[in-house]
Amino acid sequence: MTQLTVNHRFIVLFLSFQVLFFPACASTQKYEGSREQFSDIVITTKVHEAIIDEPSLRPFDINVRTIKGVVELSGLVNSRDDMDKAIAIARKVEGIKLIKNDMRTYGTGDY
Repeated sequence: MTQLTVNHRFIVLFLSFQVLFFPACASTQKYEGSREQFSDIVITTKVHEAIIDEPSLRPFDINVRTIKGVVELSGLVNSRDDMDKAIAIARKVEGIKLIKNDMRTYGTGDY
């Protein structure tokens, strides 16, 4: 198993605290159990790490949120190609039911 860097540990800790302390803010959908909630945390972390590991996407502020296996990507990127690359990277993560694209390109507001 790969060793997590300090940044990755912070991301995992931060996401865990978000889900544990602010579950009502994240979604109006209710989780059926802690296993499902934990699975969403794992998916979010894996997608976020995969996007950070892609050098061409590092400069962008791409946010990842997962609710019941549905991943939502949001943030600003330079082009449609960058959006497609982020979506393709997210698709490689196991356990995702659907990917929602809420990313925009700089200056145009395009989705």
